[in-house]
Amino acid sequence: MSTAFLSDRVLGIQPSPSIAANALVTELRAQGRDIVNFTMGEPDFDTPAHILEAAAAAMRSGDTHYTATNGTLALRRAICQKLERDNGLHYGLDEVVAGCGGKHIIYHALAATLNLGDEVIVHTPYWVSYPDIARLNDAKPVIIPGDQTNGFKLSPEALDQAITPRSKWVILNTPNNPSGAVYSEAELLALAEVLHRHPHVLIMADEIYEQFVYGDARHVSLTRIAPELKPRTLIVNGASKGYAMTGWRLGFGAGPAWLIAAIGKLLSQTTTCPSSVSQAAAVAAFAGDQAPIAGMREVYQHRRDRMLELLQPINGLSFTPPDGAFYVFANVSGLMGKTSDSGEIIRSDSELVAYLLKEHGLATVSGTAYGMSPYIRLSFASSLDVIEEGCHRLKEACLRLR
Repeated sequence: MSTAFLSDRVLGIQPSPSIAANALVTELRAQGRDIVNFTMGEPDFDTPAHILEAAAAAMRSGDTHYTATNGTLALRRAICQKLERDNGLHYGLDEVVAGCGGKHIIYHALAATLNLGDEVIVHTPYWVSYPDIARLNDAKPVIIPGDQTNGFKLSPEALDQAITPRSKWVILNTPNNPSGAVYSEAELLALAEVLHRHPHVLIMADEIYEQFVYGDARHVSLTRIAPELKPRTLIVNGASKGYAMTGWRLGFGAGPAWLIAAIGKLLSQTTTCPSSVSQAAAVAAFAGDQAPIAGMREVYQHRRDRMLELLQPINGLSFTPPDGAFYVFANVSGLMGKTSDSGEIIRSDSELVAYLLKEHGLATVSGTAYGMSPYIRLSFASSLDVIEEGCHRLKEACLRLR
């Protein structure tokens, strides 16, 4: 009876693995366990002070009521300003929509466009929710296997082969969660050439990690270098990562007016509008002082470099240094088939994740959640002390496997 009343679409998906992993850490800590958490998919920084003050000012002035469904005029102007300043893209007010996080926009964009039997092309390693959001909207996820040897990047040849008459969307995530891959202009142009030949395919460009790129890597928006694709591209972004505002739940979409209007229609029947206070805060984030981002990016790069230094000598582990985001997607094939002190054989990355948590108090996320095995995702959105301790535990855990 527990599932008798549930819909097939709900029964056909799983809870978000990354959220479930972090929830387990919270539960174990409440039980008194000493857990180092490498599952974190959010900045560990506090929201910058000028953004907090904007929210407080909005509350003091009575800005605590419903807003326009697509977002306040001030917020949509700020989003347009941000896109012009950071991405060299011009969007009108009717081409942007605010939602309760980037995931909220992704869901409603797919809900507004997908029909039974449509296909959504996703490349591994993918953010955990793409395939299930497609399934929730009666579509079929078409999974293109990734390849560590080319930096986990989607090739134009693989994309071309995956497109069929039923293809409705291709999702491109750069910088990528979990691999940290950042596509160059040349790589994006090669993908754009393929997409130009298939005008029936919509493009979702998830750019939520755009603020965090390292070394010589540079984030480039697809439609900046391939403007002919703008009429069928939806950019998804938000305040969560770049501005340390995950709990504010404020994301946005920028795309053709017909799609934005359709998303707005659905939003009017679901969430009505994002939080008015969060919108006021996001105005300060997108249109205000951008200096805090540079400070966070510098810290993340230092943390990344230290984590890579600590991971390098660990036997059984290999990785491609991430150019963006704040994760290392580590290949653990060298640990498969080994045995723990308790006699358990590690046969999969999921079993490795369980071993690390149970016997060494280190929480990670399995590559299975991102469509590739055997891998684990390690977040460096934590202090250097946490990174040092976590990598020490990982090294010890690997040494004890025989």
